[in-house]
Amino acid sequence: MNMTPKEIVSYLDEYIIGQSDAKRSIALALRTRWRRMQLEGEMQHEIMPKNILMIGSTGVGKTEISRRLAKMMGVPFIKVEASKFTEVGFVGRDVESMIRDLVMTSISLVKEEQKTANEDAIKEYVLNKVVDKLLPPLPPLSNESKKAEYAASRARMRERVINGEMHDKLIEIELPKNSIEFNDTGMPPEMAKMQESFSKMFASMGNKEQKKEMKVSEAIRVLDTEAAEALLDMDAVRAEALKRAEEGGIVFLDEIDKIAVSSKSQGRNDPSKEGVQRDLLPIVEGSTVTTKFGPVKTDHMLFIAAGAFHVTKPSDLIPELQGRFPLRVELQSLDEAALFAILTQPKHSLLKQYKALLSVEKVTLDFEEEAIRSIAALAQQANEKTEDIGARRLHTIMEKVLEDISFDADAYTESTYTVTKETIHQKLDNVIEDEDLSRYIL
Repeated sequence: MNMTPKEIVSYLDEYIIGQSDAKRSIALALRTRWRRMQLEGEMQHEIMPKNILMIGSTGVGKTEISRRLAKMMGVPFIKVEASKFTEVGFVGRDVESMIRDLVMTSISLVKEEQKTANEDAIKEYVLNKVVDKLLPPLPPLSNESKKAEYAASRARMRERVINGEMHDKLIEIELPKNSIEFNDTGMPPEMAKMQESFSKMFASMGNKEQKKEMKVSEAIRVLDTEAAEALLDMDAVRAEALKRAEEGGIVFLDEIDKIAVSSKSQGRNDPSKEGVQRDLLPIVEGSTVTTKFGPVKTDHMLFIAAGAFHVTKPSDLIPELQGRFPLRVELQSLDEAALFAILTQPKHSLLKQYKALLSVEKVTLDFEEEAIRSIAALAQQANEKTEDIGARRLHTIMEKVLEDISFDADAYTESTYTVTKETIHQKLDNVIEDEDLSRYIL
């Protein structure tokens, strides 16, 4: 988490073109959280996160920024859609479930970190289990010469397992008892605890350990999970996970505009929209949410809301909720130059992805620069004539352009296929010019 704002922006630049204002706001918000954690006592408690509202059309990078943040930061992160929630009393998920989802994500994150930190111990545990099956231990009353002989044999067997020589050997292992893991995302914590208790009770009563014969290579994967459960202190994992969720958790609340009610709207189609906003308010302001792992405070979680706001505008949200998102960032629509940059500059750009996919078929895919510029120009043109879906239009156009070569890839094995400007126009000009057709195809 200790990355400077410049480092965060630089990382996002590798994957996302433009939108410098949004990147700066995100970078500053994350750095402020790190700075707060360096303070002590009352001052640390008093500094509240500055939540962010990102405004921009679909396909301009709002969700991509959040997705990259999730990979970059070692903090619990969850992306949810505001439109899936309903006011308490209506059918649907309640807003507190997003915090419970965040806690589950945090537990998974800490568990993976602990597994990595204890990797050597886990490998040793698994190795000993496998060797015990391949070379059963001696009886307790064996003499010293037998013990020495057995120790030498065991050492040789360990080396053979490590080197992969025994991977196809069949052994019989005890599978862990079947138990159902209940997520408490859609139910009250008390009910989740009750269900979990029942599952443990039935597991201990009815489920005997199952034995199964499998190859050593498969057994190693199965035993890896058992080793993690045996060696990790799950109480410590949960305590650390709750702390991380409270102090560093990030909730990306997408489609916030879908729960805004336009002031021009006469009859409110969905009476629960304002109710969802009122339910969100205490979560964003700071409250305590009960989970099956314990109470979690939301005071210092960072909330990033995003929406296109085509039909509504940010001022259509209830004033209290508006006030909880003091940082406003408007993402710019993508022009032809930006679309060209998206095709060519990112670390794993769309062109590089298609080249990699066809290389599996031993086909070398090549694009002339003029062809790439034509793709960008036609994508911009399609966005202007129909709905503006930003960079997502590039996916549609690329699929249409490469449809034939993808289908007949086997005919081009060990050869190079060059996409030219003429190829692009031949494929797309008729579709782009016919507005009705482009609505359905592009």
